[in-house]
Amino acid sequence: MNDEPQYLKTPDGASIAYHHTPGRMPTVVFLSGFASHMGGAKATHLEVWCREHGQAFLRLDYQGHGESSGNFEDGTVGVWAGDALAVIEAVTEGPVLLVGSSMGAWIMLIAARRLGARVRALVGIASAPDFTEELIHAQLTGDQRAMLNSEGRLERPSTDDHGANVVTLRMIEDGRNHLQLGEVIPIECPVRLIHGLEDPDVPWEISLRLCDRLDSLDVRVTLVKGGGHRMSTPAQLELLTGTVAELLAHVEPA
Repeated sequence: MNDEPQYLKTPDGASIAYHHTPGRMPTVVFLSGFASHMGGAKATHLEVWCREHGQAFLRLDYQGHGESSGNFEDGTVGVWAGDALAVIEAVTEGPVLLVGSSMGAWIMLIAARRLGARVRALVGIASAPDFTEELIHAQLTGDQRAMLNSEGRLERPSTDDHGANVVTLRMIEDGRNHLQLGEVIPIECPVRLIHGLEDPDVPWEISLRLCDRLDSLDVRVTLVKGGGHRMSTPAQLELLTGTVAELLAHVEPA
């Protein structure tokens, strides 16, 4: 596996790091979560599986994440979705299968609506659409909201290894332009949603709500007893690749 990423220069001067593995289409695209990066266990496990099976694969870092340029605090869901779309459109051709983890599942939905018929299937892991509004802003105290409005930023302790998560007012306001759960989501391809029942960061009920909002009639939700937010144990990683394999068997070109 090549450890050196390639870079895409965006029109605004950012350098977006990515790893692309050529192979059979659809290209499997992994979209990581908030303050995470493309070197995580799920992304790399899926990449190894795709290499072994001759499947095209793409993983990337958004601006301010991992090996890409930029300051994390300057980012928003809209900016990061733009990064993902820029790399997908520049590096891949033809059909894609999008896999989104946590915030990456929100970006997956935004990208799928933009890419249209190119998207053959979606896989969400601990899906967190609308998290800036529902899981951050709605849960702030009055004092925290006052600080966010006056200072433009707020540090919140993280439950994972990323340390304190910085939330900016710009991130909250931009998130409102991309909310998904308040309306029918016009995506009709097969969708698989995997969520741990012990997820401390994103309630599993959000995956059920997402299932209800999707226009597709081919949506399945898998709830994993004892599963946390990362969903990266060996058994959970095998569940991920098994889910991707099942979808590919039905959507691959003849």
